[in-house]
Amino acid sequence: MVAEAFVAEAQQYAIEPAQGQKFRKSRATEVMGAVLKQKLTGMQYHADNTSAWAREIADEIKASLKGEGWSRYKFVVQVVIGEQRGEAVRMGCRCFWDQKTDDYAQQVFTNESIFCVAAAYGIYLY
Repeated sequence: MVAEAFVAEAQQYAIEPAQGQKFRKSRATEVMGAVLKQKLTGMQYHADNTSAWAREIADEIKASLKGEGWSRYKFVVQVVIGEQRGEAVRMGCRCFWDQKTDDYAQQVFTNESIFCVAAAYGIYLY
């Protein structure tokens, strides 16, 4: 009983992810690509719909990432959707994090009328 309590307490103060539990950029990119493809394939750009689409896609990406089993990670997902008009778009961010445990992944989807850039940040909670 005492040993179990000690193990549970020790797990609360983990300062690094367990072996094999670190956020994997490659897997996150695959998950995001699948969600973007599922949600946006065949869609046409309409300015009135993009805000709702972006929220829905961000929520689904976040739920999918949580389902990957990366315990003690918090996910922040940003989705930008715009009209494909042949113009260039740049998206940037700045983050203050621990390079040993935290990372991000991004994925781009385009079709004849839409571009979508999704970024997911995996931040380990100490």
